[in-house]
Amino acid sequence: MIDVQAKFALKADASRYFLGYVWWILEPLLYVGVFYVVFNVILNSRHPDFLTFLMCGKLPFVWFSKSVITGSNAIVSNAGLIGKINVPKTLFPMARIQEGVYKQMAVFALLIAVVVINGYSPSWIWLWLLPVIALNYLMIVACAFVGAVLVCYFRDFSMIISLGMTFLMFTSGIFWDVRTLSDPALTELILNVNPVAFILDAYRQILMGGVAPDLGGMLRYALIFGMLAAGMVFIMRKLSQALALKALTA
Repeated sequence: MIDVQAKFALKADASRYFLGYVWWILEPLLYVGVFYVVFNVILNSRHPDFLTFLMCGKLPFVWFSKSVITGSNAIVSNAGLIGKINVPKTLFPMARIQEGVYKQMAVFALLIAVVVINGYSPSWIWLWLLPVIALNYLMIVACAFVGAVLVCYFRDFSMIISLGMTFLMFTSGIFWDVRTLSDPALTELILNVNPVAFILDAYRQILMGGVAPDLGGMLRYALIFGMLAAGMVFIMRKLSQALALKALTA
C-alpha cells in the first residue's frame, strides 16, 4: 500500500507540470544553483571545488527536509481516506517518504556522476555510502513519525517544523565546512549533537575525502533514531483512533 500510494502520488505530481519527471532532478539542481551563486559568486567562498562540496551537502539535505515536512503533514492531509478505512497511521508518512526515495534515487545518480566528472575516483570507501544512506533514511522515518503525531494534535507544529528545517540548513554545514572551524572542540560538538551535520559530513568524507565515516557516531545515531522510530510506531498504533479523530476534526 505504501509503494502504490507513493507511485500514484508521483504520477499525479508529474502530470501537473510540463517537464514532469524532469523536476525530480531539476528542482534540487535549482536549489544548488541559487546557493552556488550566493555563496561562491557573490560571497566568494574560498572552499576548493565549492560546487561539489555544496552538492554533497545540499542534495541529501533536500531529501531529508522535504521528506520530513511532507511526512509530518501526511496524516492530516489524508483525512478523507482515514474517515473511510482503518489502516495503520504509519502508512501515510511512509508513503510520502517512499515517494521521496524514488526521487532521491535519480538525484544520487546525478550526484555520483558530478563527483566522478570533477575528478574524484571511486574506491571501495564508496561502499560506505550504503550504510550512510540507510542511516539517512532511518533519520527521515523517525523524524517524520514524530512530526506526523505532533501535527495531528497541534497544527502549529507544521510551521515550526518548516522553520526548524531552515535553522538546520544554516547550522549543519551545507555552505560551510564543519571541519575547518578554528576550534576542534566545536567541530566535535556539532558532529555529536547535530545528526544532520554528521550525515552531511559523512557524505563528503566518503565522496570527496576518500575517508570512511565515524563508525562509532553512525552506530550511536542509528541506535537513537532506531529506538525513536520503533517507539513512534508503538505510540501511533496505541493512538490510532485518537490520531484519526484529530485528523477528521481539524
